[in-house]
Amino acid sequence: RMEGYGSYKLPTGTEYRGALWDGMFHGEGELRFPTGGTYRALWHRGVPTQGKYIFADGLEYDEKEWHYCDGYDRRFYTEICSGFKPPGIPQFTNLDPPKIIPEGCYDCGDGFYDPETRVVVDYKFRFLRNA
Repeated sequence: RMEGYGSYKLPTGTEYRGALWDGMFHGEGELRFPTGGTYRALWHRGVPTQGKYIFADGLEYDEKEWHYCDGYDRRFYTEICSGFKPPGIPQFTNLDPPKIIPEGCYDCGDGFYDPETRVVVDYKFRFLRNA
């Protein structure tokens, strides 16, 4: 069984890096998701006992003091970090400049879904999966 410090790649593309004991995540370690997010935690026999999720853009999720998009402050995270754009220049997404969504397609976080082909492609139009 795996023991010591190492990395383990799951079939989903998620990778664990950290301490292992008796084949389980045990000690300090992090899960790195293909979408760019990271979950850093202290693990005990494969179960996280305390941890924090960090989104791909650097925003850290805090369960007790989460104020992002709470209904009172609707700014994007990039606006919180960098401030508002000058009047007359809208910002419709967190990304600046935003990704161009092809006509009739939907942004699904890791790429675009085309309802006509029922296929999801990444932002460089490479095949990801069938829907």
